[in-house]
Amino acid sequence: MQFKVFDLGLVDFKKAWDFQKEVFFQVKNGRLKSALILCQHYPVITLGRSATRKNIFACDAELKNKGIKVYEIERGGDVTYHGPGQLTAYPIFNLNYLKKDIHWFLRYLEGIIIGCLSDLGTRAHRLPGLTGVWVNKKKIASIGIAIKNWITFHGFTINIRKEDLTNFSLIRPCGMDIMVTSLESVLGSEIRVNQLKKILTRRLKNDQSAFA
Repeated sequence: MQFKVFDLGLVDFKKAWDFQKEVFFQVKNGRLKSALILCQHYPVITLGRSATRKNIFACDAELKNKGIKVYEIERGGDVTYHGPGQLTAYPIFNLNYLKKDIHWFLRYLEGIIIGCLSDLGTRAHRLPGLTGVWVNKKKIASIGIAIKNWITFHGFTINIRKEDLTNFSLIRPCGMDIMVTSLESVLGSEIRVNQLKKILTRRLKNDQSAFA
C-alpha cells in the first residue's frame, strides 16, 4: 500500500487536528494517494460524536490544573485520553483504492495493531461486539475514525508507557467500565515509541489484506 508518512513527534492535539485537515484535502484533491500521520500528544481528552461529558469524571478546574484540554471532535466513539506515553496514528486513507466499507476498515486497523503487538511479543485480540484491541481483557489500543468522501481521518492510539495510564482514571474510557493497559505493563520492559512507529509503518505498507 502506498502512503506518505508524516511524523509530527510530540505535538499539541489542535495542531495535529488542523494538520489532519490539510492532509485530508491533499488526498481528496489527488495530490496525495493516502497518508499516515504519526505523533504523540500532550495530555488531552477528546469526545467523539456519541460522547457525553458525564464520562469525564474530573471537573474543569482539575483538568485545568493538570494542563489537560478537552476537545469535541468528528470521530466516532465516546471519550478517550491521549498522552505522550501513547503512539497516536491518523491514517488518511482513500478507501476508493481499498474497500468502501467502514466496518471492514475498523477490523483492518484492529488486525494491523494486533500484528504490531505480536511483533513486540504481545498476544492481543479483539472482543466480540467492541472496537479496539485488548490484552487479557484490558484495552491496549483504541480506535475512533471519521470518513468523508470515503477518505478516513482520525485513527487510533496504542498505549505504550505504564505511567501514562494514570490519567485514564479521569474518564470512563470509551464510555465503558473497562480497564486499560500498556505495552510496558504487559512486557515488563521499556518500549521505544520509534520502534513501534517503524513496525506499524512496515505492517501497513506490506499488509496485502487491504486489497483482498
